[in-house]
Amino acid sequence: MSNQIQNSNVKKVYDLVERTANFGENIIEFARILPMTPINKPLISQVVRSATSIGANYMEADAAESRKDFQHKIGLCKKEAKETMHWLRMVAKANAEQSDICRKLYREVHELTLIFSTIVRNSKQGKQ
Repeated sequence: MSNQIQNSNVKKVYDLVERTANFGENIIEFARILPMTPINKPLISQVVRSATSIGANYMEADAAESRKDFQHKIGLCKKEAKETMHWLRMVAKANAEQSDICRKLYREVHELTLIFSTIVRNSKQGKQ
């Protein structure tokens, strides 16, 4: 497992481009250690897809052409983060022996969800 996951409580990355990329990379590394069982296969696919989409959508939001476009893309980041929370819960259920790692990843994506929720709210109130 990467240093970023192991040391997640020691050092936080505040640059969202870097933080969302690190999160996606950590999910990919985590997916590699999971056994490819009939139950895990679709769960792994879903969690990797939603987790890596967070960073991609944030990159698009960062290059938004209008406030409305920005709000939409940040909304997608929030949506994908919430979806990732769901899939991590399912992965944890299917792989009880990995619950500690799932918990750390879940904490990080929950923080990202809160950040994106705040950005959406502030953007709609005209703060940016």
